[in-house]
Amino acid sequence: MAPTLEQALKERTGEAAVELVDALDRGRVRCHACGHRCLIAPGRAGVCKVRFNEGGRLLVPRGYVAGLACDPIEKKPFFHVLPGSEALSFGMLGCDLHCSYCQNWVTSQALRDPMAISPPRDVSASHIVELAIQHGAEVIASTYNEPLITAEWAVEVFRLAKAQRLLCTFVSNGNATARVLDYLRPWMDAYKVDLKGFDDANYRRLGGVLATVCDTIVMLKERGFWVEIVTLLVPGFNDSPREIRELTRFVASVSVDIPWHVTAFHEDYKMRDRRRTSADMLADAAAIGREAGLRYVYAGNLPGRVGELENTLCPRCSRTLIKRFGFRVLSNELTRDGACPGCGEVIPGIWRRGGAARV
Repeated sequence: MAPTLEQALKERTGEAAVELVDALDRGRVRCHACGHRCLIAPGRAGVCKVRFNEGGRLLVPRGYVAGLACDPIEKKPFFHVLPGSEALSFGMLGCDLHCSYCQNWVTSQALRDPMAISPPRDVSASHIVELAIQHGAEVIASTYNEPLITAEWAVEVFRLAKAQRLLCTFVSNGNATARVLDYLRPWMDAYKVDLKGFDDANYRRLGGVLATVCDTIVMLKERGFWVEIVTLLVPGFNDSPREIRELTRFVASVSVDIPWHVTAFHEDYKMRDRRRTSADMLADAAAIGREAGLRYVYAGNLPGRVGELENTLCPRCSRTLIKRFGFRVLSNELTRDGACPGCGEVIPGIWRRGGAARV
């Protein structure tokens, strides 16, 4: 009889990083990889279902991928990180949330939903980095599932990637802890957060807590990560002007230079009772973001239909600096040091391989 997915994953584990676990009485452990901070008894798993306690040891995912591909960096989306570059993207299985509209549910919900079938493929960290180099990727991204719950595997990959001067990034829901961010910081450059709205009751329906994600965004900036934020605009769920205003005012309070991407929803997974987000809805939300003081506001998932909202504009002179169509960069007029060639305004971001973020 073939092993179950849970059995297969238990064979592909390593011990948790000491920075991310506390050993407690009666063989219990406290996990600090995500904001749930699960208290896990022997023989049990955390909320994510992939970090589990075996005899008082916290075992965590290692040595496999469920998704592996080269994507444009704009697909993550990062718009202020090496525009036009390729990102070698890898992901594992599992998530600490259970969003009904998840677009990566085949990997993220694999241990919760029997319809989510995405078998693990054995791979070494060195092979992932070798693939990035072979395909000319300048960035490695841990994505597809929630990377916080597989942080140790990401660091194993990133250690090798940094030695090759590759940029290392997370595409995450932002349900983090201070301890996991401190663990990741030496090996990571950029962090994309899905800020799924600004209503705590809705966040709890998805399995999270709004305050935890807000705290993560603050901590990321304090630790010097390059941060970009995405909000998938779901009609009837998180699209009220009041909620968008509160969300963008919060982002601006952390930094007006954080790029905010508002993207279009389409029916997916278990949420098929909503209409798709229109270009006008994205434009209205973007206008609210600009009113809140955000200097870099983008609209996504509707290429060619949102005008200048796909492009990077100079906030001082309004010159179009990076012109895009969807995930394609059509032109890039930034200077080598990331400045506007017209007025000299320095644009925050990571514009050179191996370079630090300009903030």
